[in-house]
Amino acid sequence: MTLEERINKDLVEAMKAKDQARLRGLRAIKAAIQLAKTEAKGKPVDQAREMQILQKLVKQRRDSLEIFEKQNREDLAQKEREEIAVIETYLPKPMSPEELEAAVKEIIAETGASSMKDMGKVMGLATKKLAGKADGKAISSLVRQQLS
Repeated sequence: MTLEERINKDLVEAMKAKDQARLRGLRAIKAAIQLAKTEAKGKPVDQAREMQILQKLVKQRRDSLEIFEKQNREDLAQKEREEIAVIETYLPKPMSPEELEAAVKEIIAETGASSMKDMGKVMGLATKKLAGKADGKAISSLVRQQLS
């Protein structure tokens, strides 16, 4: 079952249950997948692209959440938290900090990186290998820490 099929099925269930928070999150995912399909001129969206879409949606909501919290808009912040929780259910289980550190060390060894000049090379490979499993900011900070 593709992600799109799962989303459609879950959308129907959320409508029946009248779960507004879940509906908002599912509709956002569905809209993003539809947009990706339109950009790809009707070609099916592969699993890697689906993970990128979901990560992007979570990142957008986290950025909004941060802004809403700074502006003391708890009503809007709560909506963002709810949507993040819904979207994250479709992402693979995130790596623990220890697993992430081990993976970054392995990628650094694999690329032969030794200084900050090699950060781009390491980040390129790391973002491909760890897509959906770790946040880009966390990967970046670990790579910086390991290379400095």
